Amino acid sequence: MLKEQLQEVEEKIQAACDRAGRQRSEVTLIAVSKTKPIAVLQEAYDIGVRVFGENKVQELTEKYEALPDDIHWHMIGHLQTNKVKYIVDKAELIHSVDSVKLAQVIEKEAEKKNCIASILIEVNVAGEESKFGLKVDEVIPFIEKIASFKHIRVCGLMTIAPFVENPEDNRPIFENLHKLSVDIKNKNIDNVNVSILSMGMTNDYEVAIEEGATMVRVGTGIFGARDYAVKA
Repeated sequence: MLKEQLQEVEEKIQAACDRAGRQRSEVTLIAVSKTKPIAVLQEAYDIGVRVFGENKVQELTEKYEALPDDIHWHMIGHLQTNKVKYIVDKAELIHSVDSVKLAQVIEKEAEKKNCIASILIEVNVAGEESKFGLKVDEVIPFIEKIASFKHIRVCGLMTIAPFVENPEDNRPIFENLHKLSVDIKNKNIDNVNVSILSMGMTNDYEVAIEEGATMVRVGTGIFGARDYAVKA
């Protein structure tokens, strides 16, 4: 079941890359494994998945300890400042940085662990009240504030698009994030490289790829609908 679903996602990614004239290697598939038990992640690992995304710090750390060490862990959920210390040296990429306070804590904890934390800036492109993330016009001033932090590397941008019936409705969202990344590149800010665009989920990742996504976050498409009662 898992193998067939993963294969279907892979085929759709390839088709979207073909339509956009892009190489498959330009897009990283993040298997969103939140709420899934360790046995299911092991099954995914056994069929070749190496990049997993988690929403909660406790789940990420438990799975990090239990599963093979060649897995690339991504923190894709909202990150509370008091939890940063548990994952700063475990998450290869933190997708959800949206405040100076959070960036300062990541900087401090990364310095303690003697590592450099790679981060994405979360942007609320759609301006939804219920979502975290900076407004589009806040992003460049924010990056300029944190660019000098020695233990943080700004690697790109992330957005969570609205849930829509028709994925085409989110095309302008993805287009705007891509445009913002170009504007940032043109600023040539030291220590800032916005080559990563984390955008697109199960219902709209094909459109996101067509608009320049370099990372797509797919959970339901690979694992099926989540059972939030399952404890990892």
